[in-house]
Amino acid sequence: MGGTLILAAAAGTVAVLLAVRLWVVLRPRAAVPRRSLSLLVVAGSGGHTTEILRLLENLSDAYSPRHYVIADTDEMSAHKINSFEVNRADRNPSAMFPEYYIHRIPRSREVQQSWLSTVLTTLYSLWLSFPLTHRVKPDLVLCNGPGTCVPICISALLLGILGIKKVIIVYIESICRVEHLSLSGKILFHLSDYFIVQWPTLKEKYPKSVYLGRIV
Repeated sequence: MGGTLILAAAAGTVAVLLAVRLWVVLRPRAAVPRRSLSLLVVAGSGGHTTEILRLLENLSDAYSPRHYVIADTDEMSAHKINSFEVNRADRNPSAMFPEYYIHRIPRSREVQQSWLSTVLTTLYSLWLSFPLTHRVKPDLVLCNGPGTCVPICISALLLGILGIKKVIIVYIESICRVEHLSLSGKILFHLSDYFIVQWPTLKEKYPKSVYLGRIV
């Protein structure tokens, strides 16, 4: 009986410490000016990649190096990213040689995949995402809804919880989401530092979100 109480007390203490640590990581902090920011961008197949690249067109060269994460079977996104970076360099020949990298992780969920197996594939993707995120140690994670972003964002959050590095997570809900959040959005709404929506109806449903109008 005494041993059980000790274990319960220890487990409760650990849970409290983790909760406090999570609060410290998620609470808003004052922005610190920097000359450059290491950016990790999660790209998804189809429209997700197109939208996120449109957004990156408006970012300065201070967001460098740029790390792109795509699903291991997503060749189309890899082609779009390479074309985007080449065109970006051509438009600004005075800039330094573009510093960007493309990383691949397994998909969290395939189309029409069962929810039970999705849990397993997401855990597997998370298992491989954390070493990648730990190696890159980005200042900012930017994503807009592909399933691949969930393990990446959780890995970035773990860096802060473990005291390795505080990573800012910015989630931008897809322009296609007018009245309801995507599954990724529902998961990351409470975990991201800034959750941006592009329709006033979503802002009304989720007051803590940030509404900037259409940005992509």
